[in-house]
Parts: sequence; C-alpha cells; structure tokens
Amino acid sequence: MAAPNLTRDQAQQRAALLEVESYAIELDLTDGIGQPGESTFSSRTTVRFTTQESGALTFIDLVGRIESAELNGVALDVSGFTEDEGLTLPDLAATNELTVVATCDYTNTGEGLHRFVDPVDKGVYLYTQFETADAKKMFACFDQPDLKAVYQLTVTAPKGWKVISNAATDTVEEIEGGANGATRHVFATTERMSTYLVALVAGPYAEWRDEYSDDSSTIPLGIYCRASLAEHMDADRLFTETKQGFDFFHRHFGVPYPFGKYDQAFVPEFNAGAMENAGCVTFLEDYVFRSRVTRYSYERRCETVLHEMAHMWFGDLVTMRWWDDLWLNESFATWASVLAQAEATEYKHAWTSFANIEKSWAYRQDQLPSTHPVAADIPDVQAVEVNFDGITYAKGASVLKQLVAYVGLDNFLSGLRVYFGKHAWGNATLADLLGALEEASGRDLSWWSAQWLETTGLNSLRPRFEVDADGKFTEFAVLQGGAKPGKGELRTHRVAIGVYDDQDGKLVRTHRVEVDVEGEKTVVDELVGVPRGKLVLVNDDDLTYCTMRLDAGSLTTLIDRIGDITEPLPRTLCWSAAWEMTREAELKARDFVTLVCHGLAAESEVGVVQRLLLQAQTAIGSYADTAWVPQGWQEFTDRILALATSAEPGSDHQLAFVNSLAGSVLSEDKLATLRGWFDGSAPLEGLVVDTDLRWRLLHALVAHGVLGDAEIDAELQSDSTATGRRQAERAHALRPTDEAKSEAWRRAVHDDELPNAINEAIISGFSHPTQRDLLAAYADRYFADVADVWARRSSERAQSVALGLYPAWAVAQSTVEASDKWLEGEHPPALRRLVSEGRAGIVRALAAREFDGS
Repeated sequence: MAAPNLTRDQAQQRAALLEVESYAIELDLTDGIGQPGESTFSSRTTVRFTTQESGALTFIDLVGRIESAELNGVALDVSGFTEDEGLTLPDLAATNELTVVATCDYTNTGEGLHRFVDPVDKGVYLYTQFETADAKKMFACFDQPDLKAVYQLTVTAPKGWKVISNAATDTVEEIEGGANGATRHVFATTERMSTYLVALVAGPYAEWRDEYSDDSSTIPLGIYCRASLAEHMDADRLFTETKQGFDFFHRHFGVPYPFGKYDQAFVPEFNAGAMENAGCVTFLEDYVFRSRVTRYSYERRCETVLHEMAHMWFGDLVTMRWWDDLWLNESFATWASVLAQAEATEYKHAWTSFANIEKSWAYRQDQLPSTHPVAADIPDVQAVEVNFDGITYAKGASVLKQLVAYVGLDNFLSGLRVYFGKHAWGNATLADLLGALEEASGRDLSWWSAQWLETTGLNSLRPRFEVDADGKFTEFAVLQGGAKPGKGELRTHRVAIGVYDDQDGKLVRTHRVEVDVEGEKTVVDELVGVPRGKLVLVNDDDLTYCTMRLDAGSLTTLIDRIGDITEPLPRTLCWSAAWEMTREAELKARDFVTLVCHGLAAESEVGVVQRLLLQAQTAIGSYADTAWVPQGWQEFTDRILALATSAEPGSDHQLAFVNSLAGSVLSEDKLATLRGWFDGSAPLEGLVVDTDLRWRLLHALVAHGVLGDAEIDAELQSDSTATGRRQAERAHALRPTDEAKSEAWRRAVHDDELPNAINEAIISGFSHPTQRDLLAAYADRYFADVADVWARRSSERAQSVALGLYPAWAVAQSTVEASDKWLEGEHPPALRRLVSEGRAGIVRALAAREFDGS
C-alpha cells in the first residue's frame, strides 16, 4: 500500500505552529508469552509539544490502527482516523501532551519496522528504516525533518535478544511470566534529532565491541550482524576503518562526535547501501562478505562506512529543513567520505574511484530528460523518493569538490566548523552553509549557487592551441561549451591543465597549471613555451564537473597508449572521456570495446577494470550495430578468457575477468569452460569457486540453457541461506523459457506480498542479453502494468519494477513510440520521470547503434 504523501506546504504550516519537545515510545515486540510477534506489535507514544496559537488544529502521523488517543487528559474520537490524513488534534493548548496507543504492522519491504526470519536458524530479526518518512509506521509522530525532538525508548523483547537504538541502554530487566519470559530494555534519552533518524535493531544478533579514544572523547563501538553470518564478519577491519574515520573527522570538523556511542548493524533485506541513524547506523548485510571479493569491494564498503559517519555531523547534528536540501546531506557525505578515504585509510586512490564511479553516475543522470538542478524543487515526499539519484549524490559531490578547489580546502573546512558551531542540533539551509564558507574564506559565493546548483547539464571543456616547429605551445586556450541539457549556461571552473609526455617509455605529467576557466574562451598564457607533449588534459586531477574533450593528437595517444599513463587518476579520466564519447555517439561502440580489450592488461586498479568490463558489455549489448554484436561478444569474451587464464592465479584481476565472463553472451566452447570451473572437472589455476562464485557461474549456465531447475535446487540445498534463496530466485527467473519469464513477471509485478529482496532478485534475473527475442512481448506488458503497480505499492517498492523492468532489452523505435503513447496519459510525476528516463536510454542507444554501423 502507498504511504501518506506529506507535502512541503503541509510541513511548513505544521512547523510554523509547533515545537516538539520529546517522545516517550513504548514498544512490545513479543506475542505476550515471550515469543517474537509474527505480524503486529504494540506501540504507545507520548509526545510533548507546544503551539504558537492556543485553539489551533493540526494532525499527527501514524500508519497503523489506533486503539486509543488522549490529548491533554481528554480522550479523542479516533473512529474517523485515516492514515492518509493523520490523526486530527483539535483545540491545542500552549503546552500539550498527547498519548497514542496503536497496533502497527511489521513489514517485509525494507520500510518501517522490517521483520525477517533467518532460514538457517529460524531467528527473527528486526530493524527500522525511516527515511524519507516512515517513522510513522512504528510510532505516532510529526514525521518531517524540521520538527526535531528528544526520544526515550522502552522495548519489550524476547529473552536473549540484542536490542539496539540511538542511545545507550540504561537498564535491562527480565519480565516474569510467559513460556520463555521477556526482557524490558530502557534506553537513555537521545540527543535532539529528526524522526527519520530514530532507529531500532532487535533480534539474536551477533555482537562485537571496541572503543575509539582521543583527546576529546571515548566512543563505545559496536558491530552487529545475524548469528548465521557471524563467521564471515571481519570486525577488526571495520573497527580499524571506523577509528580512522573518527580520527579524521574529529581533526577537521572541530566538533567531537555528538551522539555518545556508535553502533553499526548489518541487516537483512535492506533497500539501500546504508542509513545514517544517529548512533545506530544500518548497513546492507551484503557488506558482510561470505565469499571472496576484490579489494574494490572493500574500498566501496569503506566509503559507505565513512559516508554514514560524515552524516553524524552533516545531516544528524545539523539537518536540512526540508527535502529540497537532501542533496546537501548526501553530496557532502559523499565528498567527505572520499576525502577521508584518500587521506586517512589504505585507499589512497579513492579520488580515482570517485572519478570512475560517482562521476560516471552523475554524467549519466545529468544527460537524462529528467535531470534537475542539484538544489531540486521537492513539493512532496514522493518527489524526494525518486531523487536519491546521481544528481543528489554524485553531481552534488562533484560540484562541492569544485567549490573546495575554488575556495581552498583549509578555508572550506574552516567554514564547516563555523557552520556546525552555529547550527548544531537545529535545521539549516544551503544559504546557511554558503554564509559560513564566505565567512571563513572571505570570498563572495553569491554567484556559485546560481551557476552550479540552480542549473542543469554539463559544460564541455576542450583545448585549443598552436605549436611551433619545436613542438612548443605558441598559444593555448580552453574552450567552454554551454551546459547540455539545459539553457546553455557557462560556468566558472577551477581546473588543472596537465601535459603528459614520454619518459622511459611511459607517459608522465611534465607540466601542470591551475586556472579559473570563465566564458567561452579562457587564454592560458602560462603554457606558452611549454612542450606540447603527447597528451593534454584540461581537467587534470578531476577538479571540476564537465565533459572533457581531447584534441586529435591526445585522442590518438589515448587509443594507442592508454596503458602507458603511469598514474591511475589521469588514466581513469582518459577512460571516462572515451566512454562518454561512446555514449554521445562520437566514438564507435566497437572501437571502445577494442580499446578496452587492448588496454585492460595494463590497468592496475581493479575497480577501474570492473567498471570498464561493465561498460564494454553495455557497448556491445546496447550501443553496437546489431550486425556486429555476435562478433563483438566473440572478440570480447575471447579476450577476457585469455586475460583470466593469464592473470596471476588467485588475483583480484583474475576474479574480475571470470565474473565478467559470467555476465556475457557466451559461445558453446566458453560455456563448456564455465561448466568445467563450476563442477570442478576443468579448474582454473588459482580460482577458488566458493559459494557466491558458484552461483554466478550457475546463473550464466542457466541463462544459456545449459543447466536448469535440478541444478538450481541442488545448489539451494547446499546454500540454504537467505542469500542462497535470493540467488535461486534469480536463477529461476533467468531460465530461457516462456514459462519461466511468465512466472517471473507474474511474481515481480503482481505479487505484492513478496519480500523486497526476493522481488528484486526476480527482477534482476528477468532479462539477460542472450534472451532479447524471448522478452519481446514484455514491452507492451510493461506499459499495461506499471501504473497499477505504482498505485498499489509504496513508491520505493514500485521503483524497482518501474526501473528494473522497463524494456531496455528492446532497443527499437517501437519502444520509444510505446513510451510516448504511455506518457500522453495522466500519471504521477515521479512515475512519469522514471519512464521518461527509460525512454531516453533507448533513444541514446539507437543513436549510438546508427553511428556504430555508419
């Protein structure tokens, strides 16, 4: 069922009327005799608040069934209560006390209070997820970010459970009676925070303890995961990275960690990567690596750990007033986490990963018709739920990086300390942050927001130069193209221009200048007289957010010698330039694939390797002329198999190549090779086929029709875990039969009772690049079904269908026309946006295919 959709106007009216002081929340998670409750739990909330005008009327939010409600000692009539409109609170006094007793539902959708039963040991595990506005699914509240309060939580739970919340536990006492008894956990009162940051994690979780200490504080640390995953938890590594993060942020933010203890819980069936609940962060439990992964996976997990930690200051201590400034929360945390990684952890090349991953995400999102300014207009909660996107996270972080380059890192950090000092425990806006940065740096930033946050699209930057007979620059300029898509705005860019030349057979930077690029043409006199070299990068060090274009000589160097660039960041910028040219139909898809096949062997960064492999697969499957596609898959998989067999046995690169093969379209001989790896009859030296790799190999063999139900069932019997169940669901959906696709569609689209994780597993297996003919009929079914799914489900759950089942496999003009016809109808704006994004992907692929075949 779709949740109530609070509007910004409603939130502003309520915030103008109320100031919330405190919540006292009592929950009973048992069935009354000490066992875990199965479908519902009881919730009793007492909220104290004041009003600006006596006699006023407002409402409080709740998703559940109200048993009773009492306002200032007077019982309220709750017979007319509806979740959409909330509980009406009439005749308010200057000071008010409201008590609401309700019965609420557990969910299996990753929203509200999620309930999960571990198939291994039958343990029941609970956790909350309240962003954007789902706190109302656990307790009665004014569910908006600018009505902060303190919280005191009391929880009755089955005996033996761990119960974790935002604050430390005050007391735990056993309750007599019942078959097994129960325990009552009373938590200390929290600091002041928003409703969406309240957290509860409960169940027979495994626990690890440590602490971080420095001159300012001692912080108790906890790590939690399900008991059946405990053997795979690398707690020491996580504690080390957590301590490195606290040390970095304490030194640079000027405010000690404000929430007492710091717990990190890895929870099942989580919808996102993590959530920054104050003092009780929740993570996707796939970050507990039960099988071997590459170093890149550890790097991305560390980024997530530091991202959520940065939120403790930026988001939790100082919170946005309304969701218009969601970008500020997420962009800041992304920027700060990468900075902390690069300067405080083993991942010294974190900015290379940022250029490779976040920037690519931002570019893709910013070129869609649904692109929006970084500072987006958010009229209601549904609008923000589709705005957790590449603009909000990655473009925002990129423009913050540009701002740091403009004002200087020291000034930027000084401004943050001013900002935290002025707005701690309150709500703030972008204007407040810019004011603090101006105060610290002495620079006027009034123009910056208009240029970077209130516009859309990317500027192109390209070099224009002349050289003399000795190969030295006689003139040099940077040309800026107007922002696209958008209104063609020009921006001020702080850039580094790097010149690379031969040195002992490698390409190294021989000259660098840093300048401000303004207007259509910026003359760079500092480069006059400098040797032209072999490669010129006008966004060296990745300081600004732009599409970087290369001169003809540099493009030739990129194609012929990309592996000779010694440093990973400029090499990644060249890879990124080539990929963006491919997406823009300026470089043929087949030429990009050839470039990847030739350059991969010299690429040291395994994260870059993994991204390039995915991009090459996309180039073949979506951007290449269909007549060349079979040859493309053959050439690509020949090369990747050769790289897998020649890579250092047991290396990350070997694993990356094997994983890529498992996601490709394969000939019979390569399927035989994969089967030999899978069943052990023809192993690859150094390759350990562990649990998760077995599933990946099985998925490939099932998708091609080599293996089927019997092998899937046997594998599930060997891996009868929650992850194994998801993998089996994906495998069943991957079967290349009409019956399998019909059943997968029925369940993913029409079964609203499926847990979110199972639904997403089915969607992930529905389409495969070797099955496009089999899926042809489902384009029409998508447009017939998607609006109904959106109406029935919450927007977060419906998004997985709207995005994951959009017929991207049908790269044809007919798909564009079907999208256009659907878009002519009346549909919710958020859903229209998602469909228009899918349409844009088809249009881009058609243009690239035409160019590739020309």
